[in-house]
Order: sequence, then structure tokens, then C-alpha cells
Amino acid sequence: MHPRVLGYLGRALSLELSAVQQYMTQASLLELWGDTESAGRFREETVEEMRHAEQLVQRMLTLGVAPAASQLKPVAHARDLAGLLRHDAVLEAELINHYAEAVRFCLLIGDSENESFFRTLWTEEQHHGEELEAWLRSLQSQAYRVLERATF
Repeated sequence: MHPRVLGYLGRALSLELSAVQQYMTQASLLELWGDTESAGRFREETVEEMRHAEQLVQRMLTLGVAPAASQLKPVAHARDLAGLLRHDAVLEAELINHYAEAVRFCLLIGDSENESFFRTLWTEEQHHGEELEAWLRSLQSQAYRVLERATF
């Protein structure tokens, strides 16, 4: 096993657990704001990211490596849902880029098994990123309509 692949696994675990922490915190914050629908969506994201973390732990154990997340990112704060989503898009982009780099490296060294593992996570994170961007666009569109109605 190439040590750099192990590094990609460890960093991915740190990023996924950071996402769990961020989405869980944001769900609780939105609940306090009275936005139960958005809180529910963030709870679903929390579960999805936890599933990714579990897959990484299982992969590491299968490879005979003790899982260890090196450092969690601090939770990003904002004053509104759109601000939270912008922070989340940054975190998702970091995950997407990390998995893309891991895929490229595994292709380079001919490690098809880990390349396939990272590619699956990369695809799922790309989907998450697209969903967050769509949610943010819909909020911006709604805000524009509300502003437009308020001016007439």
C-alpha cells in the first residue's frame, strides 16, 4: 500500500467528519431559527457524510490501518441560510477536489481498487455540491422575487 494513499484516506476522514460536525451544527442552528424544513435537510446531509466517514473507516480497517482523523475544520458560521450554504459549498468543493486528486494519484500508480473507492466518493460529493448550489440558487431566486414584490 502506497503511503500517499493512506494519507488521502486519513485526510478524507478528517474532511468528512468536519462536514458531519458542520451540518449537524447547522441543523441545530436552523432549528433554533425556526426553519425546521432546512434543519431536516441538513440532518439528511449529516447522515450522508457520516456514511462516507464510515466507509472510509471500513476501508482503512480492511487495509490494516487504524483510522484517525487528524484535524477537524472549525464549523463555519453565517447569519442566514444562504450564508451557511455558501460555507457548505466551500467544504464540498474541498472534498470534491481531494477525491479528484486521490483518483488521479491512484490512476498514476495503477491502484485500481483504491481508485474505484475514491471515485465513488468523488461522484457522490459532486452530487452533494450540485444539490447545495441548486438550493442556494433557489434561495437567491426566492429572495429576488420577494424583493421584487416588495417594490410594487
